[in-house]
Amino acid sequence: MGGEALKKLVTEPRSQTDQRTAIIDIGSNSIRLVVYQGPARVPAILFNEKVMAGLGKELATTGAIAEDSLQTAKSALQRFYRLCQEMNVDIVESFATSAVRDASNGKDLLKIASKIGIETNVLQGEEEAHLAGLGVISAIPNADGIVGDLGGGSLELARIKDGKVLETHSFPLGVLRVKELRAKGTDKLKRHVRKILKKLGWDKEARGLPFYLVGGSWRSLARVDMHTAGYPLPVIHHYEMEPHRARRLVSKLAHLNKAKLKEVPGLSTSRIPTLDDAAWLLSFMVRYLDSSEMIVSAYGVREGMLFHRVNEQEAARDPLLLATEESGTAQARFPANSKLLGKWIADIFSDDPKEWHRIRQAACNLGDVAWRANPNFRAERGLVMGLHGNWVGITGPEREMLGQALFTSFGGGSNTVFPGGGKLVRPEATQRAIAWGLAMRLAQRLSGGTRRPLEQSSICRVDGKLELRLPGSIAKLYGDSVQKRHSQLSAILELEPALVAKK
Repeated sequence: MGGEALKKLVTEPRSQTDQRTAIIDIGSNSIRLVVYQGPARVPAILFNEKVMAGLGKELATTGAIAEDSLQTAKSALQRFYRLCQEMNVDIVESFATSAVRDASNGKDLLKIASKIGIETNVLQGEEEAHLAGLGVISAIPNADGIVGDLGGGSLELARIKDGKVLETHSFPLGVLRVKELRAKGTDKLKRHVRKILKKLGWDKEARGLPFYLVGGSWRSLARVDMHTAGYPLPVIHHYEMEPHRARRLVSKLAHLNKAKLKEVPGLSTSRIPTLDDAAWLLSFMVRYLDSSEMIVSAYGVREGMLFHRVNEQEAARDPLLLATEESGTAQARFPANSKLLGKWIADIFSDDPKEWHRIRQAACNLGDVAWRANPNFRAERGLVMGLHGNWVGITGPEREMLGQALFTSFGGGSNTVFPGGGKLVRPEATQRAIAWGLAMRLAQRLSGGTRRPLEQSSICRVDGKLELRLPGSIAKLYGDSVQKRHSQLSAILELEPALVAKK
């Protein structure tokens, strides 16, 4: 799927890995512009805006996009095109989904976009499902289950496993159409859902698997669940819900008025009218599929389009480690030492569970991000980067460990849990993250953030001691502050600190 070059106001040559790519997503409910820059595997978001155009609101009654929706879409596309010019975007990708492909006047919108300068590709349902599946895989590489992408006009389903999209389906069952079915009675909706799912032949294979939620309506439902459950993180990606919570959301929404829903952090008021319908559909889906859990993905079709471009070698890279390395490198005081820092402390933590190794390395990748902050706020800065960074490939509990390690590393205390921490992981995991932070703090204090002291020294466990081995050429680096950090790390590991002079 190729992108169109944009006529820019200014021409600035960029490397391929630094290109700016804009994606315009023309959906049945909203039209959205997202501008990305950086590695194609996990590009950073420079800009994100949506306009609720309601292209699909009259499809069921008239079969066409309403005139006022066309005008709203035109205004949004004109603004988005101009913004892309101002941002000196290199490539613009524009795609339309259910409303445009189903409407009798869908071509009118395409002509409007073309006159503005935006050539738009109309995705077929199975293409959309495939890209949604790729989007989830790019953000959750080990995902194994069913992707459900709920839009305004259609529902796309994809079976994903082992980094591949195995099977795709599309149904005219978007949240705007669910409303019509519910108006005829919830039994009508239930029978309709059962009928389309039965056609898939997934009765046995798909049962008991995770159900990955994609699309604004289902993400909004998850925000309501996070709020009512008192979930301690504001990050929606990889939020997990037990299947019974879908039915509970139906009940909750029946008792929450608009004023109460407006109190939910991060919930777009434009999504409130469709929440009931989205909840009913989700409850039927997970019940029929006997889903083991529901997992929210912040990535979907747009990110699937980007992921579709990368080669096999790039696609295999860990998105968390790649993104944290990029961010850490950009903010490092000296040429980045993240891999060296991770290697320097690795021997101390060789008995960590395998799944923790990458979280520890991610912390090392970000080990220099707060040094330019005010000294009184370095720990807070590190915590925010770990907890709230725009990372994927990481669960909520893993975020808590990452945030704790950075909080400790930047001076949050030698054995202090960050404010509000310790809620998603066991105490032993929190203690381990504190130990990572103390080890990073020792390394950074010893080296001052430079490479050579870490290259020439080592630290390891030996017979109940935590030996810091320094050659004579850098022995003078072991001052009072380094000794203090050495003692703090030794204490949490229940070892005796020992300095070993190497010849």
